Amino acid sequence: MRDAKARTFDYNGVMTEPVTASQMRQDIYRLIDRVLETGEPLTIKRRDRTLRLVPDDQPPKGRLAGVRTNPDVIVGDPDDLVHLDWTDTWQPDDLR
Repeated sequence: MRDAKARTFDYNGVMTEPVTASQMRQDIYRLIDRVLETGEPLTIKRRDRTLRLVPDDQPPKGRLAGVRTNPDVIVGDPDDLVHLDWTDTWQPDDLR
């Protein structure tokens, strides 16, 4: 099992485990295929330097790419909420 310190976060916030240049040489085709299939960059460590293998056909994800949608959020004009008619459902007894 690898040391937890060896894990890094790439610029998209995805946790990746860097591979060494020797590991890259042993599994180069499998690693390249993985990058192309998943779109996730591969971090390669060589001495004290870091390289990234990134697919060229995909634009990099922005900082907000991982934000989840919230189904309870109302999308639209806020002024429309002000002008909603609640007279059929609102009852003054509910205020107590």
